Formats: sequence, structure tokens, C-alpha cells
Amino acid sequence: MSKRIYIADDDANIRFIIGSFLKNEGYQVEEFESGDALYERFLAVPCDLIILDIMMEGRDGLTICAKLRESHSVLIIIVSALDSELDRITGITLGSDDYLVKPFSPVELVARVKALFRRVDLDRKVVSADILVVGDMRINVKSRDCWIDQKKVDLTPTEFALLTYMFQHADQAVSRQQLLKHVWGVEWDADTRATDDILKRLRKKLVDSRVKVESVWGFGFRLAVENEHEKSEK
Repeated sequence: MSKRIYIADDDANIRFIIGSFLKNEGYQVEEFESGDALYERFLAVPCDLIILDIMMEGRDGLTICAKLRESHSVLIIIVSALDSELDRITGITLGSDDYLVKPFSPVELVARVKALFRRVDLDRKVVSADILVVGDMRINVKSRDCWIDQKKVDLTPTEFALLTYMFQHADQAVSRQQLLKHVWGVEWDADTRATDDILKRLRKKLVDSRVKVESVWGFGFRLAVENEHEKSEK
């Protein structure tokens, strides 16, 4: 069964162009003039991926993104004319899985949609173990659950994919390019700050854990486990 995608943008021309390209790839597409309309439809009939503009009447796309993330892990791509670093980081921090600046090529958007779906499918099929454990954390790859001791941690699909990949490579440092390729399924020529932004979000969610994501200067990241003494001193 084809994937269902919802698009919210107050520009009818943009909705038409994006929708046409996605439909040509076999996706089921529904278009909305506002984030509020999309949100109400999603509550009634969930979809597999959401494409959100930021500047719309009613609640803006960032607000809708944050609202969805309160209880849903649906894939979210934000598309916006706002291209400052703060705007992009805000979008990622609130839970989007990708952030694309207007104007953009519909072909690139379709490629990113495919890459996100491909990554989720691979996460479900290709695993080295059902349960991954590092320090006081464990990940159940099949049920897609993450725990710090007895406390469950809510993760977006992208956060879960990144953390799982790092758990599977817990004995080594991984580069930004590796993480970017794993998350989106391709090696984008665009900057690799998206991985930094998502890992910043992860660090906040792992603040109660002894497992920390450390930066490796000039390369990428690695997992480190604090001992109980180090944690108690903080």
C-alpha cells in the first residue's frame, strides 16, 4: 500500500507542484491551506509523512510540528522561506526530521521524502540485535522503544535512527557524514549541521542518563558512559 503524505502550505501553487511530483511517484497526497486543517485531518486519519510550511494563517508550522510531537512520531519535513540558522535549529529542535529552504527543487524534496522512508524501512529490517544496551540505556529495535533505567524516552523516528546507529557503533567514533547518510539515506552536498542539530536535541533527552554523546573535534561524535561517581558530582 502506498505511503500517505499530507502537505500544508498557504500557497496553492506550491501545494500543486509538490503534490504533483509526489503523486507521480505513487504516493497518496492530501493538501491543506493551513496547519490547523492538516492537524485535524491527521487526528482523524494519520499519515506516514507531513510536509509543513511555517508561515500560515492560524497556528504556524512550528507550532503544529511541536503539537504533533507531543504524542506522534510521524515523519515531518519543514519547508520555509526562513533560512537563518536560528530558524533551522528551531525547526529541528521542535521535532522536524528535515528542514528545506524555499525556493527548492521539487525533485530534491521527493528525494528527501524517499530517503526518509527508506531509512525507516531499513531500520525495521536490518538490525544486528533486537536489544542494544549501553550504560544505563537500552534500545528495543523491534518495538522501537528506548529506556533510561526504568524511564521510557520518547524519540522521533530520526532521533531513534541516529541513536540506534550510534549504539550499533558504540565502540567507535562516527563522522557527521556517516550519520547524515544513515539518517537520510544519501550523502547530501548540503552542510552537515542537521546532524549537529538533531544530536543537540538528543543530548537534552539523555540528560538523566550516564550515556553521553561527545563531540570528536573535526570528525563527528562518539558515545561515552560516565561512572556513577562522575554523575553524582554534577
